[in-house]
Amino acid sequence: MKIVAFNGSARKDGNTAMLVQTLFKELEKKGIKTEFVQLAGKKIHGCTACMKCMEKKDRRCVIDDFANVCIEKMDGADGIILASPTYFSDVTAEMKALIDRSGFVAMANDHMFRRKVGAAVVAARRGGAIHTFDTINHFFFISQMVVPGSNYWNVGIGLAPGDVEKDEEGLATMKVLGENMEWVMKKLKK
Repeated sequence: MKIVAFNGSARKDGNTAMLVQTLFKELEKKGIKTEFVQLAGKKIHGCTACMKCMEKKDRRCVIDDFANVCIEKMDGADGIILASPTYFSDVTAEMKALIDRSGFVAMANDHMFRRKVGAAVVAARRGGAIHTFDTINHFFFISQMVVPGSNYWNVGIGLAPGDVEKDEEGLATMKVLGENMEWVMKKLKK
């Protein structure tokens, strides 16, 4: 089984990435293969609502940029993690572009993410994280994905790179999320 995570942060290897790596450690202990994709520095355009994906049904977006690489990785994975820092109480523009474009492509292709396991991971300086968390989960739910919970919302608190490593509750939440993702994935494989 394989999980692919997408870090929507403009900062490579910052707090959002650290949260995902904590989650990955739990998954890898259980034998789950992981792949980490950082959107920082990648060209990813917003959806233009051209609806060409509905006509072509080729599991791709007609806008040829990094989003298609991500969509292909999502299609090939059993689980998908979308991770974003909180920008003005929501996901980053890059993450929103990925959500919109992959969502349309998935719907156009017989709901290609249906019954995959999805988890949101959110980093925040202080507030707004729940709205960011909701945005990602709305994508999972409309994509007919299975979303496991943790012992708290999947949020870590920190501003400067590395601050999230001081958030013991946030790190513990990621560990429990990893355990629950692995459990759900194995149950779905039976």
